[in-house]
Amino acid sequence: MPDAKIRSGMKRFSTILKYLRDQKRFVFLYFMLNLLSVLFSLVSLGMLVPFMQLLFGKEKIAETAPQVSFSAASVLNYIKYILGILIREHGAVYALGAICAIIILSIFFKNFFLYLSFRVLGPLRNRVLTRLRADLYTKILDLPLGFFTEQRKGDLISRMSNDINEIEWSVISTLEGLFREPVTILVILFTLIFLSPPLSLFLLVLLPLTGFIIGRVSRSLKKQSGIAQDQLGMLMSILDETLGGLRVIKAFNAEKFLQSKFFKVNNYLNHIRNKMIFRRDMASPLSELLGVIVLCCILFFGGQMILTHQFALQPEGFITYIAIFTQIINPSKTLSTSFYNAQRGTAAIKRIEEVLKANIEIIEPENPVPFPSFRQSIEFRHVSFSYEAVPVLHDINLVISKGKTVALVGSSGAGKSTMADLIPRFHDVSSGELLVDGINIKNYSLHALRKQMSIVTQEPILFNDTISSNIALGTPDAALTDIEHAAMVANAHTFISQKDNGYETSIGDRGSKLSGGERQRVTIARAVLKNPPILILDEATSSLDTESERLVQDAINNMMRNRTCLVIAHRLSTIRHADEIIVLQMGRIVERGTHDQLVSQQGFYKRLVDMQEIR
Repeated sequence: MPDAKIRSGMKRFSTILKYLRDQKRFVFLYFMLNLLSVLFSLVSLGMLVPFMQLLFGKEKIAETAPQVSFSAASVLNYIKYILGILIREHGAVYALGAICAIIILSIFFKNFFLYLSFRVLGPLRNRVLTRLRADLYTKILDLPLGFFTEQRKGDLISRMSNDINEIEWSVISTLEGLFREPVTILVILFTLIFLSPPLSLFLLVLLPLTGFIIGRVSRSLKKQSGIAQDQLGMLMSILDETLGGLRVIKAFNAEKFLQSKFFKVNNYLNHIRNKMIFRRDMASPLSELLGVIVLCCILFFGGQMILTHQFALQPEGFITYIAIFTQIINPSKTLSTSFYNAQRGTAAIKRIEEVLKANIEIIEPENPVPFPSFRQSIEFRHVSFSYEAVPVLHDINLVISKGKTVALVGSSGAGKSTMADLIPRFHDVSSGELLVDGINIKNYSLHALRKQMSIVTQEPILFNDTISSNIALGTPDAALTDIEHAAMVANAHTFISQKDNGYETSIGDRGSKLSGGERQRVTIARAVLKNPPILILDEATSSLDTESERLVQDAINNMMRNRTCLVIAHRLSTIRHADEIIVLQMGRIVERGTHDQLVSQQGFYKRLVDMQEIR
């Protein structure tokens, strides 16, 4: 079970590391710079103890050069011989100065290469995060609408912001430790084995044991981090709902209820994060304590062996061994902290992966059929649609000929909007075929298909930008004269011209600086500017007051001329002149005909007309 968790964690890291595949030379450069930094650090330490012995007369200066061999004693003896020459020819003070200069130079190069490694790592880290954000945003744009009905908007925002930040601080930052510290530890271990293979046997037993203890302590950190990220997403969702519904919250005196809901999640998040911090902060002191325990074991057993002359390591070599071993404690602490942070970060990676690896059900054809223009008709042929095994539409047969207006009416939940969403392939049919000009729409590219149509929805969707930018959405190269003409058709030019900055007026978040009717007319102008042959109107006037409805309806009538239109309407007065009215009930077509024909049938449509008192 632990092995499975480790493999799962490594798999999560592969999601991040794949962004470095095209940066292998920089990763290799970072590795080499760290290796050089460690080597120069060891040079300064390795020289210190034996040189001090010679300088202060604790050992006789060698007169002849020792025989060189691949052993710690041979290397130390040869360095002592070189130092002895300096002492004989220039004096002890000169030799001491030379030692200090060498140590300073070694430390300089150690930190110089360390700084260069940071210069290499910084852009790598930022590149990973930049590409991760870009891929996540691109995937959000590519995912079908059905995905977002199951996701809280605040949670998705949390994944884009908080989870990415968590990856930055908990994972990307640990790459530094995960790359550098193992190199440092391995070089130090190799040096220690070179100095004394028998004494290093203790390390091969004790270090894995300390690693096992640290791993056991950190195991629950990933689970706690996942819970914390979920709670943070829920917190963002509550905040998003609060900001969007402040008017209703205040009107119903629901402040206490929302406050209680927010505080409950917030306090639980605080509790989880405290537990995570306590466990994370245990990493550094625990690893230091275990390192000191290992050091004391080496001191005891190594000192005992030297005192009893059980192996050939000399006292100065043993002191050098201890001095170098102390340099393994800080990298071990950093590595254990990195491991803790990595456990936290894998939960954030998992949440990001849920979006990145979500299935894209709307598949682009490999060889799309050209679709230069709409020429004949839209046909629903035995179309059925189910959403997550729940039937929504049943055996729909309908032909919308070019230039005709077809209206969909029926109770809420009857499937009207779903039918409209199938035409631009926001969803794919579960069975049957949806044909445009006799060709299954799955054979057209999404871009070419959607280029032939515009949609005006019940809720005006505007962006925090200027009026002209909102009208030109989808046609960014449109000239101002074309934008003004579209606004005139949409009955929007007059109120836009009265604004202080005209078409360059900023409309605020979701068009909050405009009235409901003004917002809707801007969206109609957007559809007019696109000038598509197919128009889908989804209850475009149902949320407006009478005066705004008249202005918007006039704009819609202007826009509908010479276009193929699918109109969804609750207000039946807006569709009396449709070429055909389709009455849907429980996902099935129950009536169809013109307004007069359906009224004469005395069926469901007639009841709707009577309820709205249309004569």
